[in-house]
Amino acid sequence: MGYPVIFQIERIYYPALAAIGVIVNLVAIVILNRGNCGLSKCITRYLVAMSAADLLLVILNIILNRINNIYFPVSFLFITPVCAVRVVLLLAALDCSVWFTVAFTFDRFVAICCPKVKPRYCTKKTAAVIIVVVSVVSCLRCIPRYFLFVPLIVIHNVPWFCIVAPNYYTSFFWTACEWIDSIITPLLPFVFILVFNALTVKNIIIANRLRRGLRGHGNGQNHIDPEMENRRKSIILLFALSTNFILLWITYVVHSLNWKVRNYNYADKNLSDPIYVAQQFGYMLRLLNSCTNTCIYALTQDKFREELKNGVKYPFVLIVKLFK
Repeated sequence: MGYPVIFQIERIYYPALAAIGVIVNLVAIVILNRGNCGLSKCITRYLVAMSAADLLLVILNIILNRINNIYFPVSFLFITPVCAVRVVLLLAALDCSVWFTVAFTFDRFVAICCPKVKPRYCTKKTAAVIIVVVSVVSCLRCIPRYFLFVPLIVIHNVPWFCIVAPNYYTSFFWTACEWIDSIITPLLPFVFILVFNALTVKNIIIANRLRRGLRGHGNGQNHIDPEMENRRKSIILLFALSTNFILLWITYVVHSLNWKVRNYNYADKNLSDPIYVAQQFGYMLRLLNSCTNTCIYALTQDKFREELKNGVKYPFVLIVKLFK
């Protein structure tokens, strides 16, 4: 009997996603750190943090988790303490990736809608503090997950594999943790992103009408407004990142709201069950989010595209110089 279709898709999808994810996130980090993309240092820090979190997510969740589970069903990564640490780290990376997106969305909301607060909040120092706080809180919040797992089997005093502790299904603590996790990631981020974007759009529409009216009364000519052009570029980047996040997470969110998967033992799942298939597609789309931000930067930012082209040309330029 052959593998179920979903499993065959995963065997091709995850290695391809890992290769693409590592490359595009490294490229994004290098280009953004150069500081030649015409973005403020505040925005740049958030975007670098998002790319770094996505890179960690690719390594921890796609390579060390998904690919390892598919192609290396028995390895040292399945020793129970290592397995538990792996779960904690990938959940922390996922939390950071999600909440860095929220932090960036809020920063743009403040910059566009709160001009009195902007000088104090939209700074590289504040961005650094927010990034550190989100990282620490995410790690601390995921540490209890380490104690969720017990070994499936012990061989020569070495515990192997991770299954949930027997008290998981009856414990009020773990039930509360599940509900809190569902709210914190991703329901609350969804609400925040939608609310901040809605308020930002409303503010931009009102501000643009006022500016057009004032400029129209001032000289009666239709010149390009630099302020409106800067806002347009900023809002395109914001909405592209936010929309991408929502679209790629929505399948997982809908599934998690209707079917709370409580069995962490991979071997016990029915790989042909429609609910399981929907769950796996939700995971696949969710992880795709860790590889798409660089494409968004390239599509929405002219200077990022220019830096990317220069980076691609650079090795060929060096080769030509060597042979001259």
